[in-house]
Amino acid sequence: MSDLENLYREVLLDHSRRPEGRGDISGFAVTHHELNPSCGDEITLGMSLAADGTIDAIGWEGQGCSISTASASIMTGLLEGEHTETAREMIGEFRAMLRSPGAEPPERLGDAAAFQGVARYVMRVKCAMLAWVAAEACLLQLGAADEPQSSQA
Repeated sequence: MSDLENLYREVLLDHSRRPEGRGDISGFAVTHHELNPSCGDEITLGMSLAADGTIDAIGWEGQGCSISTASASIMTGLLEGEHTETAREMIGEFRAMLRSPGAEPPERLGDAAAFQGVARYVMRVKCAMLAWVAAEACLLQLGAADEPQSSQA
């Protein structure tokens, strides 16, 4: 195992043992639940936006393997404080990284680059994507709430 692979492994284990963003999500503007039926991992993600369109609060509760737990932990740290458009781009970049084994991850994904090796294990990609899919759904909910309502009769 290379030094970089060892480093990535340690990053994932650290986030799995001491996950960030995990806790009560009852006060968030929106929540979304995701379940991976193939392994039983599940997460409910909560998100709130500031008036300027930045994610001012993001958190989660749930249970799962070390990959899904570490992914949720790393994702909350990356997305909090980001504008919704940037967050959507980062979710897309993370998804693209997991679909392209060996591709160089964008620098702004930070510790999420540790999941690059997961791309080689198709069954584990869903574990890594679980929180990111929930975040994408929360962003969609928040975007729909900001759109003007149609006045069609």
